[in-house]
Amino acid sequence: MIYFIGIKGTGMAALACILHDLGEEVAGSDLTKHFFTEEPLIARNIRIDEFTKENIKDGMTVIIGNAFGEDFEEVIAARANKSVTCYRYHEYLGILMSRYISISVAGSHGKTTTTGMLSAMMDTVFPTGYLIGDGTGVIHEDSKYLCVESCEYRRHFLAYKPDYAVITNVEIDHVDYFKSDEDYRHAYEEFSKNIKKTCVICGDDSEARKLELACDHIWYGEGENNDLRAINIVEGTTGMEFDVIFKGEFQYRYHLPFVGRHLMWNSLAVIGIGMLEGLTPEVIEEGLCSFKGVKRRFVIEEVGNNVFIDDYAHHPTEVSITIDAARKRYPDKKLVAIFKPHRVSRVFHFADQFANALLKADEIYLCDFTSIDDKEEGINIDIHYLQEKIPGSKILSEDDQGAAILAKEEPAVYLFMSSKDIYGLANKVKRYQNS
Repeated sequence: MIYFIGIKGTGMAALACILHDLGEEVAGSDLTKHFFTEEPLIARNIRIDEFTKENIKDGMTVIIGNAFGEDFEEVIAARANKSVTCYRYHEYLGILMSRYISISVAGSHGKTTTTGMLSAMMDTVFPTGYLIGDGTGVIHEDSKYLCVESCEYRRHFLAYKPDYAVITNVEIDHVDYFKSDEDYRHAYEEFSKNIKKTCVICGDDSEARKLELACDHIWYGEGENNDLRAINIVEGTTGMEFDVIFKGEFQYRYHLPFVGRHLMWNSLAVIGIGMLEGLTPEVIEEGLCSFKGVKRRFVIEEVGNNVFIDDYAHHPTEVSITIDAARKRYPDKKLVAIFKPHRVSRVFHFADQFANALLKADEIYLCDFTSIDDKEEGINIDIHYLQEKIPGSKILSEDDQGAAILAKEEPAVYLFMSSKDIYGLANKVKRYQNS
C-alpha cells in the first residue's frame, strides 16, 4: 500500500493517479472539503480518508505532502513506525523519474501550461507520461517519456535528475523562503547541475541570463541573442503565427490556436524540446495544436452575455499576463478582475507590482486571505494593505452577498485569479445570474 498524506494536493493527486495506473494499491488522507483535484482520484476509486494517525498501518510506503510539517499527527505516526518507509513528495517523484526519459519544466511562471503543451506534443509521437501541477497525472503501460512540472520552492526540484529541462523564467517568488534574487538564481544554478543532456531556457528573461549554467543549453525567445527565435509574430483573437529561426536558419512558420504572447514563449520552449528529440516541424505543430489547456489556467466558460475565466495567477507577473490575454481575447468587453492572494509575504513584497497589474482591468475586487498557510510570523497585514494601493478597488466577501455584487457587473468578462479555491465564488455568481 502506498499512502498519501495530503492526497488532494495538486502534485500529490497527480502522483497518486500515476502510481494507481502503474498497478499500485493507493489510498490517502485529506480534508473533507471538496477540491477539484479529487475528481480523478474518485474516478479511479482511490480511497480518501479523513486525517487521523490511525490511518498509518504497518508495512506502508507513505508519501508526505510538502504542505505538512514533521509535527503533523500522521507524519509523526509514519516516522515512528519502523515498518513504514517514508518519502516526501519530491523525493519519491525523483525516484520515479529515473525510470524514464524525463523532462522537467521549471520556472517562476508558466510551468503548468508548458508541461501540458509538452506532454500533448510528445504523446502524439511517443507514449508519454506526465505530471502536471493542476492535479493531472497520466502514464501509459509502455511510456518511454515522463514530463514533470518541477517546483523550485524550498529547492524541491533538486531531487530531480532529468534528461532535459525547460526553464521558462527566473523571476523571484516564494519570498517566504528565498532570501534574495541571488539566492533564487542559485537554486536554478544548482538544478542545472542535475540536467543530463540539454536545458531549453528563456533568453528574453533578464534574470535567466544571469545564471551560470552547468549543462548544455539552448536560449529561446524573440531577441537576436537567442539560439531559437520567434520572429514575424502575428497575434489575433483566436490564434497566432510566427517564424522559427534556429541559429540563424529558418525552420518553419507555425500556426497555433493560442492567444497571448506568453503562450508563444511556452510554445517556443516546447518546439526546442521537440527539435532536440528529432521531431519534424509538422509533427511539433500538430502536437501543439492538440493541446486543449490545463485546469485552472485561463479556463474560459461563456455563459450568455458573460465570460468566466478561471486562472491560477498568484504572482504580479502572472496577473498582468492573464489580464493582457483576456484583453486580447475580448477587446470590446468590460474586464472585471477578482483576485484572492496567497501568503502575506508575497503581497507584502510585491504589493506595488500587484497594484500596477490589477489596474489594467476595468473593475477590481479583492478577496481576503483565508488559507491555513497565508499568515506568516513578522508580517501583520490583511487585504486592506493591497486595497489602499489600488484606487477604486473593492473588498469582496466569498459568499452570496459577494456574488450578488459581482452579478451586477454584467455583461462582463469575469477574471477570477488565485492559486486558492476562488472558483467557488465564480460558481456562486453563475448560479445567482441564472436564478
